Amino acid sequence: MSSKLQSTGHRAKDHQPPAQGSLAAPEANAEAIHFLSNLRYLSWKLHIMEQHSQEFIKFHMLPMEHKMSLVKQDDQLTMTRSVKEGEEMKTEVTFFPGSSTVGFISQAANLVLLRVMAWRQTVPNNARFLALDTEGKLCYSTYQALGFQTIEVDRQQVRVFIVEQTVHSVKGVPSSCQFYLLSDGHLAKRIQVGSPSYCVIPKMPVLREKEEIEPRPVFGKKPLVWEEDLELSSRFLDRKEELRVRHAGYLRQHPEARALVADFLLFLLLRQPRDVVAFAAEHFGPFASRRPPPPALRSSTRRSPFRSPSPGRPPA
Repeated sequence: MSSKLQSTGHRAKDHQPPAQGSLAAPEANAEAIHFLSNLRYLSWKLHIMEQHSQEFIKFHMLPMEHKMSLVKQDDQLTMTRSVKEGEEMKTEVTFFPGSSTVGFISQAANLVLLRVMAWRQTVPNNARFLALDTEGKLCYSTYQALGFQTIEVDRQQVRVFIVEQTVHSVKGVPSSCQFYLLSDGHLAKRIQVGSPSYCVIPKMPVLREKEEIEPRPVFGKKPLVWEEDLELSSRFLDRKEELRVRHAGYLRQHPEARALVADFLLFLLLRQPRDVVAFAAEHFGPFASRRPPPPALRSSTRRSPFRSPSPGRPPA
């Protein structure tokens, strides 16, 4: 198996944060917060609600077992850590205020973050996140891109993107892990730097292709034929019947309206004008409530409100 490793950036030790000692609690820097804020389809804070982990080493003389649980309660993070060496058990409970966990990346969130980095094939430069060291203390965590490499998985040659995570312990030495990620973010191999052992997947997974966002369909406007629409036609008929009932009731309450219409029709049949609309306007004009009062002296040939004045003649 041939492999080629290309380094794309400084090593983790080149940008190792200073030792904490008795300094203030560590805080994630602006680069880390900015990277988390630009994650798509994920909550930018990657808040942890609950996480349980267990690690054990089976020795005949002195078996060891580490258990850790993280639970978010109100505005704080509660950590319960148990260490068992032989028959001796030590348990400690630590509370982290919510303000001190901004930019904190748990073990579960770390897998999500690594997958996003594999999809983008990029690692944020100089980003400094928060994590827990082996002693359960808040410390800095950095990521470094080590380029691409071809490895063998399930008798197949695959190209992976390598990301190295370094946890800068407050008191101890930094610990680094290298993650070999497939194109869709699957973890193919994990190496603990300085350890002779490593983890590798035994079977090649089905790679997920990148999703392509399809453009929104465009629907053209269709002519609306309300007579063929059952709902619109039913509304029209209901409204028509409602108006007919209202009009019939109004005429029953005002019998004088029928007398006015009868007088107009009789007058119309007697005069038989050519312009019925203008004749109706002149007939019902005096009944208009907003019509200004007529002048005291006016022409005997009254102008129709629907006709333009003759050229050269002043309006009446």
